Amino acid sequence: MEKNEIASQIKETCSALIWALEGFGEKEFNTVPQQGGWTGGQVAQHLLLSAGVAEAIAGRTEPTSRSPDERVAAIGAIFLDYTIKLQSPNFIIPATAIYHKAEMTDKLKTVWTKLGQAVNLLDLSVTCLDAEFPTLGYLTRLEWIVFYIFHTQRHIRQLKNIQGVLSPAAGPAKQHT
Repeated sequence: MEKNEIASQIKETCSALIWALEGFGEKEFNTVPQQGGWTGGQVAQHLLLSAGVAEAIAGRTEPTSRSPDERVAAIGAIFLDYTIKLQSPNFIIPATAIYHKAEMTDKLKTVWTKLGQAVNLLDLSVTCLDAEFPTLGYLTRLEWIVFYIFHTQRHIRQLKNIQGVLSPAAGPAKQHT
C-alpha cells in the first residue's frame, strides 16, 4: 500500500464516520437500541479509546524485516467480516454515560487529522514496539493505521444499524459516498 492510498482511505473513513455521527440527534446519540448494545455515543467513545494507535505509531520502532503491509489482509479478515461478532478488550469498552455528540465528533476529527499527518511525516514501514496486536504480534505503522481504518469502518456500519433501529421510519442511514 502506498502513502497516497492510505491518505485517501483516512479521508474517506473520517468523512464517513462524521457523516454517520451527524445522523444522530443529541437524544438518539445516547439511546440504547431496543435489541441492546452500545449507544451511538458509546461507539464514538470506543473509537476514541482505541485511538491509542496514534501513540503506538509515535512510539519506539525498529526496522521491519518483512513486507510492511504483510498483515493488512489478516487485519481486514478480522474487522471487515461482519458475520462475526468481536469482543472488545476491557480497556476500550466505553462506560455507560451521557456523551455529547459535538464534543465526540471534534475529538474524533482530531484523531483522524493526526493519522493523516502521520502518513505524510512518518516512515510507515517500521515496526512499532510499544504495543502488540493480539494474535498478530507487533505491527508496522502502516498496519496500525490500516487497523484503525478497518476498525472504524466496522463501527460506521454499527452506527448506521443503530440509527436504523432508533428511526425505523426513516430506514437505514443513507450511504455516504
